[in-house]
Amino acid sequence: MGPPLSRRMALFLFAIVVVTWGLNWTVTKTIVDSVTPLWATAIRSAIATVILFGLLLARGQFVVPRRGDIPVVLVVTLFHMVAFAALVAFSLQFVPVGRSIVLGYTTPLWVAPVAWLLLGEPVTRPRLAGICLGLAGLAVLFNPLDFDWNNDAALIGNGLVLLAALSWAVSILYVRAHRWISTPFQLVFWQALLATAILSTLALSIDGVPRITWNSTLAGAFLYAGIFGTALAYWAMAMVNRSLPATTTSLGILATPVVGMASSTIVLGEPLELPVIVAMAMIVSGIAIGIVSGRTSRATPPSASSTDASAPARRRSSVPSPQPAGAWRPRAPRCRRSSR
Repeated sequence: MGPPLSRRMALFLFAIVVVTWGLNWTVTKTIVDSVTPLWATAIRSAIATVILFGLLLARGQFVVPRRGDIPVVLVVTLFHMVAFAALVAFSLQFVPVGRSIVLGYTTPLWVAPVAWLLLGEPVTRPRLAGICLGLAGLAVLFNPLDFDWNNDAALIGNGLVLLAALSWAVSILYVRAHRWISTPFQLVFWQALLATAILSTLALSIDGVPRITWNSTLAGAFLYAGIFGTALAYWAMAMVNRSLPATTTSLGILATPVVGMASSTIVLGEPLELPVIVAMAMIVSGIAIGIVSGRTSRATPPSASSTDASAPARRRSSVPSPQPAGAWRPRAPRCRRSSR
């Protein structure tokens, strides 16, 4: 993938990714106002697939997945690119962008305890405090005195985006445990291709042939979501992850909900409700505490690092999603031989 970027260029590219992902929630809301959620997700995925294919060919990184990487292709495709993306698209028909992006960013709260149970990752006191703070933020969003529990649309919408967050958590947990052969960026084309096939089949069987009234705004929204919000974001994060410390990207990506809420207010005219702002601050702060605690507990002395020239080369992983997965990285992949 070439040499790492300079720090200044990496930070600039990272800032673009954060803004791009934040705006993508508002763009998706615009799309689902005109197109059914399944077709909206399928078309966006198809555009991203074409662009990713071109990027891999241009950079000489196109590979056919080996047997050992097929499980991660399937899991990321089904739980992230299909389930997460489609559920978020459905939820945006019922829930404002600001609220949905805050709920979507609760994913790390669900990852931490399950990673402790299944992967043996420690839950330190600071991390536990972060989880409690994030859950308290959820309690603010669902304050029984403020939330309209009789509003079926609100219940469905909030439930869908929480289910999306849980689906994304399943994908992240598997990615953290997977032993990589190819790099995540090399596999993302196959994930997008498979997701496009699944989503298109579901959309055709459930919604029928799409009847879309095309205009410049809708076409531009699809191109933005497919090219910038998905394909180029994968490439950019792959470059950024090779050039910046993990803690920097993990914490920096938490600015995405802020961008999403601001864009929904400016573009869509959604009001900035105080409970949503407070909940976002609590959830994001809780995740940040967990990230810093996790990085500290996993720190190793220089003598234990893999900088020895005799050690096998390790590929650094890229973010496995077009959404803000950068806050949680998979374990350092361990290269191994495998037959096709």
